[in-house]
Amino acid sequence: MTTAPMSGRKAQAARNDELILQAARAVFTADPGAPIAAVAEKAGVGISALYRRYPSKEALLQKLCGDGLKLYIAVTERALADQGDPWEAFAGYMRGIVDADTNSLTIKLAGTFQPTEELYHDAARSAEVAEEVHRRAVAAGVLRPDVTVADLALLFEQIASIKLGDAERTSQLRHRYLALVMDSLRVPPAHRELPGPPARDEELSSRWTP
Repeated sequence: MTTAPMSGRKAQAARNDELILQAARAVFTADPGAPIAAVAEKAGVGISALYRRYPSKEALLQKLCGDGLKLYIAVTERALADQGDPWEAFAGYMRGIVDADTNSLTIKLAGTFQPTEELYHDAARSAEVAEEVHRRAVAAGVLRPDVTVADLALLFEQIASIKLGDAERTSQLRHRYLALVMDSLRVPPAHRELPGPPARDEELSSRWTP
């Protein structure tokens, strides 16, 4: 079966929605207190078009975080479906979560809006699958047994805080430090060459230049 193409108006609405969500993520992870008008401006859509889709800032934040939770669950469920090498399944989970970057939303938006029942449900599911990934890795003897699910959550947040240069450079650095972290989590400890070059002094100092 094939899906019928959307009409011109529906296709434009879908494009606008994607632009709004991308803009909202960028705006609110930079400044959770930013007004919703800043999202419309960054997305290049009229404020009325935004309000037709999201009647309030809270509704937009709920959508952003709901999508983030669903992405987290999907990445984790893929790792659980991997019946191959236990460490590689766990490592795939770690890399997938870092690439999904859902923790940037947690860092900036936790406690800034009222969660819906659907969000509570998805949060419970995300905790369930995270615990199962952790349990399997420990049971297989590839993950340090003294590392908890909460430890992993905070490690994700630490890695998500790395933002240097453009998106490509940021991703490169996040994976470098993720590799360093994973080597310390593995049983037995691994010692391998880290991916990507380290941050340069001028990259770090550039953050202080207006």
